[in-house]
Amino acid sequence: MGELIDLATSFRGHLSKMAIAPGQGDEPARYHLRAGDHRIDLNARLGQPLRLSYTGAIACTHCGRPTNKSFGQGHCFPCFKRLAQCDTCIVKPETCHYHAGTCREPAWGEQHCFQPHVVYLANSSGLKVGITRKTQLPTRWLDQGAIQALPILEVDTRLQSGKVEMLFKEAVADRTNWRAMLKGEVEPLDLIAERDRLMARLESGLAGLREYVGIDSLREIDASPTHLHYPVLESPRKIVSHNFDKSREVSGLLMGLKGQYVILDTGVINLRKFTGYEIEVA
Repeated sequence: MGELIDLATSFRGHLSKMAIAPGQGDEPARYHLRAGDHRIDLNARLGQPLRLSYTGAIACTHCGRPTNKSFGQGHCFPCFKRLAQCDTCIVKPETCHYHAGTCREPAWGEQHCFQPHVVYLANSSGLKVGITRKTQLPTRWLDQGAIQALPILEVDTRLQSGKVEMLFKEAVADRTNWRAMLKGEVEPLDLIAERDRLMARLESGLAGLREYVGIDSLREIDASPTHLHYPVLESPRKIVSHNFDKSREVSGLLMGLKGQYVILDTGVINLRKFTGYEIEVA
């Protein structure tokens, strides 16, 4: 879990993506910045100065070796080329090639890809479709900055979820406009009505997929929408994006947290993009 650091204490460590836990009811999600073995409660630091200084060092999140450049959000190049979790089929699950015998790490694939996945609708910058392992809910929605989400189908494998997502992408987006998400320019949606509309529109395509993967492999989920809230004092009116590769120090008043973004009064930074970077937090 790591050591929880007092707000007044500075520390140094290699970044991991922020840990996010959903709030209860209308309470905002709880955010912890993670650097090495250290953790800091960012919710408690809202409205206060925050300085993140990149030391110039990067360590691979898998093997720990130093690397001059991060690949695939925190990997050295050898790990990026070797690990199944860095293969293109992770981003495009419909291209899964396990059945062809060419999976980089069959044991890893069996553990992570051959388990229940959920196809969902979310509202992060408007309606979108997405997929994730069943065990990753609601973390996946929080990472995307969604204000609403609704699971609609459960399938047996990641490949099947990719096939379903490809079908839904004919009718709905699969990406988040991160600028609109951070600005808070998102109107609530009736996700139940959107689900019903899409299921009716794609009925024949879903029937074809069931014939292909098995009638019991695509299971409809009867669920209510989840509403998610974030600790944001003030949303940015204009997006200025900080980047450790261009400026080693990022500082300002902490105004909010949404998705994997830290919102400062000087701009925003996606900490997940800099996984493995060593930073000093003060």
